Amino acid sequence: MEIFREFEAGLKGIEGFSHLLLIYWLDRVVGYSLTAHPPSSPSPRGVFATRSPHRPNPLGIGLVELVARRGNVLEVRGVDALDGTPLLDIKPYIPHLDEQNPVRLGWCHEDPNLA
Repeated sequence: MEIFREFEAGLKGIEGFSHLLLIYWLDRVVGYSLTAHPPSSPSPRGVFATRSPHRPNPLGIGLVELVARRGNVLEVRGVDALDGTPLLDIKPYIPHLDEQNPVRLGWCHEDPNLA
């Protein structure tokens, strides 16, 4: 993932983190629906209770593993976005800030692969 050179100084210290949160603009989504039917759900759900890209505000967020940094290039693993999707922001994943306990998994408990 190549970051514009003008933002390279903003990457200082990022290589010390194992994981990053990426925020994307889902630029190829056309329209939206307030309901979605996730593949792992037996029934439709409200779009805000899913990870569907067809949202009123097409923002995507993903947790990725940072493999390496070479200047303005970040090598990451686990990106859940199409090639060329605009990246809006990068934040370090910090477990004690990002994880909350106890966690409820909503409808995901119905699928043993998600729970």
